[in-house]
Amino acid sequence: MRASRVQWPLQKSLRLFSDSCGKALPMDAHAALDFVCQHGMVLASAKGRAPRLAEAIVGEAIRGSWWAHPQSHRIFTVFEALGTSPDILVCKLIEGKVTYVHRRLWPALLRVKELFPPENIARIDQEHTPSGRHVNHTTPLERWLDACCHTEARALSEAAALEALGPWALQYSQHRMER
Repeated sequence: MRASRVQWPLQKSLRLFSDSCGKALPMDAHAALDFVCQHGMVLASAKGRAPRLAEAIVGEAIRGSWWAHPQSHRIFTVFEALGTSPDILVCKLIEGKVTYVHRRLWPALLRVKELFPPENIARIDQEHTPSGRHVNHTTPLERWLDACCHTEARALSEAAALEALGPWALQYSQHRMER
């Protein structure tokens, strides 16, 4: 049984905004969804070739593990909410790290899926068991995408798909070809 405490669409609450000094204030799940949409894909918290969502959520750089940050509960709540969004793919796309991919990039990802290890592009659904454990369930990319996404993917050239995914994808594909 996959339990989810979050249902989309969420009621609007605090949005990302600045205080009177221009300092970014923490974001909620809606603002985080906007952040992922704007960037296309982001890393949950790992350092890598994409923005880090955990830092965007709290509005500052995080030293060490986000679990030790004073706003770790906020980060977890937003991560959990994004994981239930119908517009977000949670996978381990970028360097095997938890990555949030917005729906607008799904056709591009499907078009060049053979460039990536299947486990890196599989959808991750997290189940919270009654005992408190978290269990990850994975579903291969092509098994959960709809027919429209498959059609859009077939219409893309490989170059267009890589361009849509961003510079890191082009570098990744070139690195794989050199091996």
